[in-house]
Amino acid sequence: MARPLPKPPSTVLFDLDGTLIDTAPDFIRCLNHLRQEHQLDPLPAAGIRPHVSDGARAMIRLGFGLEPDDPGYRERHARFLDLYEAGICEETELFTGMDRLLAALEDAGVPWGIVTNKPVRFAEPLLAALALDGRCSALICPDHVNDRKPAPEGLHLACERMGAAPGRGIYVGDHVRDIEAGRNAGMVTVAVRYGYIVQPAEVDLWQADHTVDTVDELVKLLQ
Repeated sequence: MARPLPKPPSTVLFDLDGTLIDTAPDFIRCLNHLRQEHQLDPLPAAGIRPHVSDGARAMIRLGFGLEPDDPGYRERHARFLDLYEAGICEETELFTGMDRLLAALEDAGVPWGIVTNKPVRFAEPLLAALALDGRCSALICPDHVNDRKPAPEGLHLACERMGAAPGRGIYVGDHVRDIEAGRNAGMVTVAVRYGYIVQPAEVDLWQADHTVDTVDELVKLLQ
C-alpha cells in the first residue's frame, strides 16, 4: 500500500539528472562532439536523451557500441568525461518550475538535498554553476558512500547530515534504482515520469508511493 506524504516532511531528497535538473543537452552535445572526433555522424537528440540517467557508460555504449572490456572503450570514456567536465553547464538548467518548488520548501523550513550517482567531480561544480550549492542542505555522491543507489546508504547519510528522520522524509527520482533506494531507506518515494524514461509506462511497475507526470504535478504534490 502506498504511503502518504508526511506533513510536513523532515526533508525532501532529489535525484539529480532527470529529476532536479535537465543535463541531457550537455550530454547530447558531448557525445556528438566525441562521435565527430571519430568521423561519425551525430545521433538524434531524442535517441540519446532517455539514456542520460545511466551515465557515461551508457553514452559510450550508445554512441560507439562499446562495453567496458572492449578495445577503445577506456579512451572514449575518459575523453567523454573530459568534454563533459569542460562544458558541464553550457545548456544544463533546472527543470521548468523546479526553482519554485525549492523556494517553497525553503519558505516552509523544509531542508532539501541531493543523493546522486553522479561523481562529486561533476556534481559540485554543476551545483555551483546553477547557484544551488548554497541552497542544498546535503549533496551525497558515490564518493561519499561504500554502496551507491539502490543501496540506502546515501539517503541515510544525507538524512544524518541534515538531522532529518528518514521515515518522515521523501525521495524523488526518475529511475527504478531511485525508488528502490528510497524504499530501502524507509522513505516515502515519488517517481517522476518527466525525466529520462525510455518507456513511460514502465514507471508504474516501480511501485513508488506516488507518481507524477510533470514538474507542476510534483509541485502540487509536495506543497
